[in-house]
Amino acid sequence: MRRLLPEPAGPIDPFTAYRQVTDVWLRVGMVLSADGSVTDEEGWSAGLGGAADMEVFRTLRALADAVLVGAATVRTGRMGPARLRADLRRRRAAQGSAGPAAIVVVSRSLDLDWSLPLFTAAETPTIVVTSNTAAGTVPAGVRAIGVDDDGGLDLAAAVTRLRDDLGLAHLLCEGGPALTTSLLRAGLVDELCLNIAPTLIGGPHHTRLLNDLGGRAELGLNAVYTADEVLFLRYLVGRV
Repeated sequence: MRRLLPEPAGPIDPFTAYRQVTDVWLRVGMVLSADGSVTDEEGWSAGLGGAADMEVFRTLRALADAVLVGAATVRTGRMGPARLRADLRRRRAAQGSAGPAAIVVVSRSLDLDWSLPLFTAAETPTIVVTSNTAAGTVPAGVRAIGVDDDGGLDLAAAVTRLRDDLGLAHLLCEGGPALTTSLLRAGLVDELCLNIAPTLIGGPHHTRLLNDLGGRAELGLNAVYTADEVLFLRYLVGRV
């Protein structure tokens, strides 16, 4: 990977570059096509960024304490437990974190397949964020965090609980668009990491990065990297 900004330009190590944040941090990490689609022709993100995007994807997970995902992503059945490559496991352990980051599933309805390996075979147990009412229906063995639900889960309370109760200070959101939008609207996102793949998807039916944001969010460009023709953009997020 090569750094373009900040200057001077030159080769960098992704783990070192993305590690330079405060302990209490919430970043969104997503790959998208040059025309703004976060899904490929199969409705998934795997076909967009290639090996370079996957390297940053694994790095961001290795740096995080927990990974937030929306229920729609889990319902595809393609979301497995977090795993760590051997070299990233060693580097993560050197920072005082044993095992991979916990996956945190955010779901109001709990319309989830509890038999998925995400819930039954995770090295670091998966956590579910839902309403106070629904939390009592989560199967035994799956940790649930209940928050107020007044037309939408109180994500600020959920983030506070994850940090204060479980010590999960550095959070990574991998989407989808509904969860990303909700976190931005709540003013909870510190950084937006967008990996721009050198491809055009086209068509009106592909999923975009955000749903209706309900306002305008100002971004400050913090860093730009490139590898294998993918652009890696890091923005600091202002108020919506």
